[in-house]
Amino acid sequence: MTTPTKEGSSAVQARRVLVLNSGSSSVKYQLLDMEDRSRLAIGLVERIGEETSRLVHTPLTGGAATRERTGRIADHEAALKAAAEELAADGLGLDSPELASIGHRVVHGGLRFTEPTVITDEVLAEIERLVPVAPLHNPANIIGIRTAQALRPDLPQVAVFDTAFHTTMPESAARYAIDVETADAHRIRRYGFHGTSHAYVSRKAAELLGRTPEEVNVIVLHLGNGASASAVAGGRCVETSMGLTPLEGLVMGTRSGDIDPAVTFHLKRVAGMSIDEIDVLLNKRSGLVGLCGDNDMREIRRRIDEGDERAALAFDIYVHRLKKYIGAYSAVLGRVDAVVFTAGVGENSAPVREAAIAGLEEFGLAVDAGLNAVRSGEPRLISPDYARVAVAVVPTDEELEIAGQTFALIERLGRTAQPGQAEPLGQVDN
Repeated sequence: MTTPTKEGSSAVQARRVLVLNSGSSSVKYQLLDMEDRSRLAIGLVERIGEETSRLVHTPLTGGAATRERTGRIADHEAALKAAAEELAADGLGLDSPELASIGHRVVHGGLRFTEPTVITDEVLAEIERLVPVAPLHNPANIIGIRTAQALRPDLPQVAVFDTAFHTTMPESAARYAIDVETADAHRIRRYGFHGTSHAYVSRKAAELLGRTPEEVNVIVLHLGNGASASAVAGGRCVETSMGLTPLEGLVMGTRSGDIDPAVTFHLKRVAGMSIDEIDVLLNKRSGLVGLCGDNDMREIRRRIDEGDERAALAFDIYVHRLKKYIGAYSAVLGRVDAVVFTAGVGENSAPVREAAIAGLEEFGLAVDAGLNAVRSGEPRLISPDYARVAVAVVPTDEELEIAGQTFALIERLGRTAQPGQAEPLGQVDN
């Protein structure tokens, strides 16, 4: 696909994609060249709306140094404009004819959005319609989209949804066992999140094994401050640990993960806590931080080495939940070719990997201590040759996955991928 220059005298290849991840008080961005899948610049604007706002911009071409701005950045529009100024200073401005599209991370796409989608007014309305099931995430994503559209109204913009990869789950995995009419009326079902990571990592794991995604069954453990597991059969997700919201599943940095729903009733009736207070408890004061006061696995391991019993218990609870999901997903898949660790904790904490696999020899799993101790930014096996099931570490790259999906869509649609000209959306979900 080519785009004319401003003068219209020649054409250049439009192969760059700007990836935007708009949070409630932050904007992360990366500019990638899809010719060689290289990064041209990365940046972060944080604490938007506060006096202590900060922008950190790192150009990755030409040897320029990281630049930092501090001081109040009023809103997302100002944040994105500031990021655009930093990109322009490196000759990478948003007005460049080389920019093919802007790809947006959107957390919740419900059942309707099963693949990357060119953003139109209709698409944006549907993303807004899903705010009740993603109140912490979709509103910020929408702000980022609208701001980017205002800056480049002529450019096709693409939404890549965290939930999309998990829409292949069978109804037996996606449905909660509650009254069907109530569930459908309020869109209550298991959607799953971290989908771009699970898609990328499961595909890279297949490459590591020298096979195609269609040939392998993989358990992916995305272990960051937020954590989720998925069972991927032949390249398709058949089960994942997060549910209606990112609260369900594994023990996380500040989230409880799986819990008896009656705990919420008990806290309201006996402790007199409001729904909002319980929400904060389960999402921000639980998980590792609730168990031991820390959500940094490095600090928890340091405390364990010093004999801290609370830290040791928190670690054991964290690992116990991992083992439960590995076992459950082994049963769901029937045959497992690899268990794969990714994200901050999964990629960097050898003790977590070792403890999660220990005792699962009957499942064909084992970890080689030497291989597990190696630190590397490359995909790698950490299981011994004799292990029936591979254990691997595959660094995730959600930005590259978003850029790749965005660019593939723009290339496929070609010149029709202009604002307001997306393909039909199909059937609306509840």
